[in-house]
Amino acid sequence: MEEVLTNPSVIRVTALLKELGCPGEVTILSDSARTALDAANALGIEVGQVASSIVFKLPSANPLLVITSGRHRVDTELVAKSLGVEKLHRADADFVKNASGFSIGGVSPLGWVSKPEIVLIDEALNDYDVVWAAAGHPHAVYPTTFSELIRCTGGTPMEVGL
Repeated sequence: MEEVLTNPSVIRVTALLKELGCPGEVTILSDSARTALDAANALGIEVGQVASSIVFKLPSANPLLVITSGRHRVDTELVAKSLGVEKLHRADADFVKNASGFSIGGVSPLGWVSKPEIVLIDEALNDYDVVWAAAGHPHAVYPTTFSELIRCTGGTPMEVGL
């Protein structure tokens, strides 16, 4: 699993964590953390502590990043209404990779190759002292906090899920 640490995406996230003064260290998991449940099981934490980075396409065709608690599904109608747009569009794997620089299953809230137009952070993540986010690879995660996610992403806290 040592090769995960040399993955360019993981290196990009690790460098940015240091640059932003985030104390969390990237953890390499032996099992994949492609889903919030996988990550929670691998870390021995509640699924709600997993900060899942979900990418949508706005009507402008720009990316929207929703960092949601693993205990929620993003309510796209609620989010679209809150943003004043008609609807959110699902992003395919190519859109996600081109916008973020990450493959689905390892999308980090940090280190995007092009900044998302809007970043929303699920208020439910504030229920936990520590949350875990992807670090650029399905086997790489890092610990963070709700307030650190806001500070480092410039995201807006919002109710986003069911």
